[in-house]
Amino acid sequence: MRVVFRVDASLQMGTGHVMRCLTLAQVLKENGANVKFICRKHEGNLIDKIRSNGFNVYELVLLEENEANSKLSHSHWLGATQQQDAGDCINVIKLEKIDWLIVDHYAIDEEWQRIIIPYCKNLMSIDDLADRKHLCDILLDQTFGRQGLDYKNLVSESCTMLLGTQYALLRPEFSQWREYSLKRRQKSQFKQLLVNMGGVDVNNITKEILNEISKCNLPNNINIVVIMGSTAPHINSIKAMVKTFPYQVEVRVGVHNMAEIMANSDLAIGATGTTTWERCCLGLPTIQLVIAENQAFSAKNLGKENIGKSIKDIQELGRLLDGTNKWMQKSGQSSAKVCDGLGAFKALNAMKSTSKI
Repeated sequence: MRVVFRVDASLQMGTGHVMRCLTLAQVLKENGANVKFICRKHEGNLIDKIRSNGFNVYELVLLEENEANSKLSHSHWLGATQQQDAGDCINVIKLEKIDWLIVDHYAIDEEWQRIIIPYCKNLMSIDDLADRKHLCDILLDQTFGRQGLDYKNLVSESCTMLLGTQYALLRPEFSQWREYSLKRRQKSQFKQLLVNMGGVDVNNITKEILNEISKCNLPNNINIVVIMGSTAPHINSIKAMVKTFPYQVEVRVGVHNMAEIMANSDLAIGATGTTTWERCCLGLPTIQLVIAENQAFSAKNLGKENIGKSIKDIQELGRLLDGTNKWMQKSGQSSAKVCDGLGAFKALNAMKSTSKI
């Protein structure tokens, strides 16, 4: 099976789209698929990381933004018009038969897909906005609380919809650490605090969080672990800041054992992005912040189910941290029910049963 992913990362759009595609790509590869990527060279791209995971990447150069491409709210993330981008992709895939083209991009909709469909046998769209039309055989939206009605009139009746956190694309390490992590939480403790505001954190929210933590009355033996992506622009400033911090802080960059770190953490402070489902899989209680518009839907639904504690203002951190033991265990138990970490395998099975190969 020949599979091509069209996905990007940048300082503006973050790393989550590429990371979840890499997860699915690895599962496909392990099941015999020939997998390649097409990525545009935005600042903060993850092309080198994709290659380091053993995949070929076709690079697309940045083009001048065209106002004709402004109908989508995220159109400026593409670095070209949809017509230009589709043409660039056709130049890549027209020489070989593509069984599945998988697209994960907020700036792509039916306009791009209509152009590209003649060049692939099957098309999957990965989305979490439900704000535009798709011409695809499978639509995967791993958002908590997502319903079929949200995509009414946005996909065809024949489209297979994989909706909800049971399809969250998590690396196998999370399901492997799940049992250990859940068992560990049966005994309430607060010795390690994890801070992770996504792979980029272009606005340096990590610094604001650490400022608030420094004012809190935490256990003297607390270990604070700050995780940052390798393309994050504020790594050096955070490393300098923690040298004079009142608590022990480790700053780790570009880690490869995130599941292990989460499993051994007692509480997390993080964005309501793709790492939300990683934390849920491991039952990790979380104080979550909405740092992007596309995270609001999940945050609202998670709050209704008492899964984590959402804050709108970082100054609320102190109140929650001072009363953590009152809600941590119950919140962790609720979050563990959200996701089992096997979404990528479920997506693979859906591709096999849906495929027109």
